[in-house]
Formats: sequence, structure tokens, C-alpha cells
Amino acid sequence: MTTIASGTDTLTRDALTVLQPGFTGTTAPDWVLRRLGEGLASVGLFGRNIASDEQLAALTAQLRAEREDVLVAIDEEGGDVTRLEVRAGSSFPGNLALGAVDDEVLTRQVAAELGRRLAACGVNLNWAPSADVNSNPGNPVIGVRSFGADTGLVARHTAAYVTGLQSAGVAACTKHFPGHGDTAVDSHHALPRIDVDADVLAERDLAPFRAAIAAGSRAVMSAHILVPALDPDRPATLSRRILTGLLRGELGYDGLIVTDGMEMRAIAGTYGIERGSVLAVAAGADAICVGGGLADEETVRRLRDALVEAVRTGELPEERLADAAERVRTLARWTAARADAARSVPADGEVGLRAARRALRVTGAEGFTPLTEPPYVAALTPVANIAVGDETPWGVAAELRRLLPGTETGSFAGPDAGDEVLAAAGPRRVVAVVRDEHRHPWMAAALDTLLAARPDTVVVEMGVPGAEPRGALHVATHGAARVCGLAAAEVVAGA
Repeated sequence: MTTIASGTDTLTRDALTVLQPGFTGTTAPDWVLRRLGEGLASVGLFGRNIASDEQLAALTAQLRAEREDVLVAIDEEGGDVTRLEVRAGSSFPGNLALGAVDDEVLTRQVAAELGRRLAACGVNLNWAPSADVNSNPGNPVIGVRSFGADTGLVARHTAAYVTGLQSAGVAACTKHFPGHGDTAVDSHHALPRIDVDADVLAERDLAPFRAAIAAGSRAVMSAHILVPALDPDRPATLSRRILTGLLRGELGYDGLIVTDGMEMRAIAGTYGIERGSVLAVAAGADAICVGGGLADEETVRRLRDALVEAVRTGELPEERLADAAERVRTLARWTAARADAARSVPADGEVGLRAARRALRVTGAEGFTPLTEPPYVAALTPVANIAVGDETPWGVAAELRRLLPGTETGSFAGPDAGDEVLAAAGPRRVVAVVRDEHRHPWMAAALDTLLAARPDTVVVEMGVPGAEPRGALHVATHGAARVCGLAAAEVVAGA
């Protein structure tokens, strides 16, 4: 039976219902279980909460023993952003790889298999897909998380992803509305601003969200970005013009609106999480995502009390909070009614690797002889953005070591990286692995040094392939998932 909170007034219950907090540990702490009994309806899971599929299934069962219809959310995009396989690398390529293949059936199959696996672990809400059009090549936070820079392609694949994921009974949460693709600032660190006309936004950035809504996306996540053409004063997450006027009114969206993480500096550093949460719900958001960085009971208490106090002072209409809470419960009912949907999705554990192989773009293969001796793999490693994190391994060294035992590897960064690679590699053939060479001048300079001294160097680009292909062989994987590294290693070693 679903737990009904007792001894808690309706207002306080509703304030808890709209929160999507995180916690630490691989089992649910007592405070989470207690709050579920008081009205909390959602939790968010991160890599720190997951050790294995079996452990995750036990954790979600523990949560459901307390509240049967709890929404268990996760940020599992596949590709570079993985929580299920945070310590091994994802079995699924990310969006850019799927966009490079441009096969909507394949995208739907990948999303369905990911959804099937999530559902088997008891997860029923995925903060994915990213529907951002990566129109700014220098974007530091979206990049390979986008299906690409072409609006039509992004729209088609967003719809296919939503359809595939939800076929397994897992609600999609399409993000980051109204589009985070044309930013040069990471909203984890500061508030980005997009200065383009409303017509450009409508034609370029909003089209994928229209496609997601038409495909039935059960949730949409707002972006912490300032878009003056839509609202010159407040970022999208806090903007009634954007969430209620545009998303609800003009686009006709009737599902759950979820905020991006409220502890991100774009909000926490400007409004604070309490004030930001009140403004977000007043603007039209229904669920407050918090817990990536702040994952404790005190955060939940602070946000609950801020919402209750805002209603009592008249700043937040009680009916708006009640409406938000009811939208959360509506999504919970949707997922509960589809709890068995994953059983109708045929398991396809190899679909991710098939997609990764098809996503490769290989330049120079006609004159290339696959390696037969173990090489030196030099990872030219940029600082990871917060969405990706630095826990997840990437590259081709592990797979090449399996194919060519004795392969050695090292990680390099900075202005002397090229010379350091040459010294470390010695006589071995060099395989240089890069991520977004076009965004990092030091990385491009390191490749200049390597190729001048060792023109037989193989280059594997695992980010956005924005630079011209170069090297004896150039392999663009369109992402750094584990399966992307495996597919690239197979080409390099002729496997």
C-alpha cells in the first residue's frame, strides 16, 4: 500500500512532494524513509548511490517499501554522463554518436534498452534526453550530450529517444528548456546568457522541445540560463514568462516541469537555493531538483520550510504549490501503471556497441596498417565538466591493452604535454586520445608537437570533432563512452 503521510498538514506535504532530493550512500538513510512517510514523493540518485544493478534494485525496493509510488529519478544520459556505470563507462553511446549515425530506429532501440535496464533496477524517471542544439562549438557543458548542431536532426532524435525510453515505462525528462546549446558558460559555475532573437530561438532551439512534447515526454527540465529575448530579468528556471507563458501556454505542454539542480551556481550563487526554489515554483516549475551537491536532510528541511513560508506570506499562491504537487503525483501514477512495460521490451545488450561502431568516422584508413605491437596511449586530458564528472574512465587504453597486451598509457595536460608524451612513449607507436581538440589550444599544440616528431601517431577524438582530422589514422568516436573506446580500439588494432 502507498504510504499516506499522517500528522502532517496538507501544505507541508505538498512542499515535500515537489522536492527531488538526493542522499549519500548505497542504502536509503533513515531520514529519507521518514520523509517519504511525510509526503516526499521523489528521490534523485547519483553515481555515489550505485555499486551494481543488484544493489540499485535493492535500494529502490527499500524506497518502495516505504512509499509504493515513489518517483526514483536518475541522470542517465548514456555516453559521457552515466550513473549506472559511473566507474566502468557506459554500455551506451551518447547523443552525439547517435546523431552521427542518424538512424532514428537505432536511437529508439538504444533508448528502449537503456529504459529496460533502468526499469529492471527500479528507476522510473530519467533526467534525459538532452534536446539542446549544440550551435556553439565552444559550448563547455553540452557538446557530445547533444545529438548535434542541426535543429531538424536533434528534433527527430529527441522524439525517437523519448519514445524508446518511455516504451520501457521510464518517464523521459527532456532538457534543458528552452535550450542550452548556444552557451559558452557552464551553468554549474555561473549564469549563462543567450543573446539571440526570439525568432532564432523559436526556429532553432525550441523545435526539439516541440518534438519531445509531440512524442509525449512526461517531464521537461528547465535550464539555468538567461535569455533576454524571452525574459530580460530572470533565468528560465525562475521565469513565469518562459515556464508558464511559453512552455505551458504557447507550446501546450501539460506534463511535469522539473528544475535543473538548484545548487548549481547559476541559481545558488545569485538567488540562493531557498529563494530560487520559491521563485521556480511560482514561475511554473513542479519539481525542485536538488541533491547533486547538497544531499542531506537539512537541505530538504530548508527548502520545505521556504516553500511553506512563501505560501503563508502570500508570495507563493497555495493553489500553485498544490497544482505542482498534483503534477508530481500524476507522473507517479503514470509510472506505476507502466511498471510492467519493461517486460515487453526485448533485451538487446549489444545495441550500444553496434551503435558505437556505426558512429565512428575514420580518416586515413586507406593507407593505415593496424597495429600489431602494443602502443603507448597518451590521453590528452581536459578538466571534466561537472555533469560528466571525473569518476568515469574514458579512452582506448583499457581496450587496446586487452587486444594488444603490454599497451602502456599516461595522462597529460598543459603546455608541455607534447614533449612529455614523446619522452614517456620512447620508441613505442603513439595513440593520442583527445577530447574536443578544437576547444583546447594546449591540446592542439601537443598534437602539433607529436605529429611533427612522430607522423605515424594515431589520433582518436572522443569529443566533438571540431578540428580537422589529422594523424596517420584519425578516429572520431563522437563520445567517450566505454563502448566508443572499444569500437575505436577495434579499428586501431584491426580486431
